[in-house]
Amino acid sequence: MAALPRLEGKHAVVTGAGGGIGRAIAHAFAAEGADVVCAGRRAETLEDTAALAGADAGRVVAAVTDVCDDRAVAQLLSTAMEAMGSVDILVNNAGVYAPGRFVNQSLDDWRAVFEVNVFGVVRATQAFLPPMLDAGSGRIINIASTAGKYGSLFQSPYNASKHAVVGLTKCLALETAGAGVTVNAICPGFVGTDMISGDALEVLAKEMGVNLEDAESRLLGRVPIGRYITPQEVAELAVYVASDAAAGMTGSAVTLAGGLVLI
Repeated sequence: MAALPRLEGKHAVVTGAGGGIGRAIAHAFAAEGADVVCAGRRAETLEDTAALAGADAGRVVAAVTDVCDDRAVAQLLSTAMEAMGSVDILVNNAGVYAPGRFVNQSLDDWRAVFEVNVFGVVRATQAFLPPMLDAGSGRIINIASTAGKYGSLFQSPYNASKHAVVGLTKCLALETAGAGVTVNAICPGFVGTDMISGDALEVLAKEMGVNLEDAESRLLGRVPIGRYITPQEVAELAVYVASDAAAGMTGSAVTLAGGLVLI
């Protein structure tokens, strides 16, 4: 007998759904029966996500949204409510990565990272939490990082922003524990997405004083399983956290990192 879809009848919003982890989560949620609103800044990538995810089970809607814009986030709530009637699950996945040596990063660099990684989470949560509280149920899942739990070289703004997300997760979990809403964070290590390649890897290589190939080898050399975590693995964990099976889980910051500990 086939297992029933774990998110059948659920309504979800996923930010940063244009690619990488967000796309994988949207796809996995739809495959498990959820209706999904995919939010992100670029229409073309969102439409690709919606087309891929919508080929499974749940209904999928693309909503161009900048989590740095108050009105855009308010419109996202309206779009989600119009499309689905309610929102049971919010995944705060939108994020940016800006590596570099602390002395070379300006306050503007810090502000740019915090605007997305911290205030983007705050904006979306402030929008979607009240209806969840009114309904007496809901799941908020914040995609943080192992950089939100440990120190790490050459990424102070990113690291600090993810520590803030983990701290916010724990505080909100306490506030909402008696109201039927759970708040958890997922803390991946190195994930095989564009965020850890291209320009970012070049910056890390420069700070390490090595070439790109050696920089990547050093990163993977710190992962006991010897490979990147896949977006699909993060998505599978998100499905569990969003499901009824995780009803007693709140305030957790779950590490998914192949044994990696950032030191």
